[in-house]
Amino acid sequence: MSPPNGSVFVERRTYRRRRMMDAARLLPILGALLFLVPIFWTGNAEAPATTARGVIYVFAIWAGLIVVSARLSRWLTPKGGEDADWDRRE
Repeated sequence: MSPPNGSVFVERRTYRRRRMMDAARLLPILGALLFLVPIFWTGNAEAPATTARGVIYVFAIWAGLIVVSARLSRWLTPKGGEDADWDRRE
């Protein structure tokens, strides 16, 4: 049996871009899980869980997801000098 002709490893830049694409795909799932956290807040006698605290939490998560997705999309868009079809498989 002969060894494969090509290298098993991909270029570092391509590897990082693909991992960022994976992160972008998992971002909605992470967001959904984070939005469900206030449902489990029960509080206690001294500090009950309030609606205001839940609303602030939800809007903070919402704003955070917007910032993270904006950064991911900016990082994933091809730059001016890069080829637009950088991930085309041959």
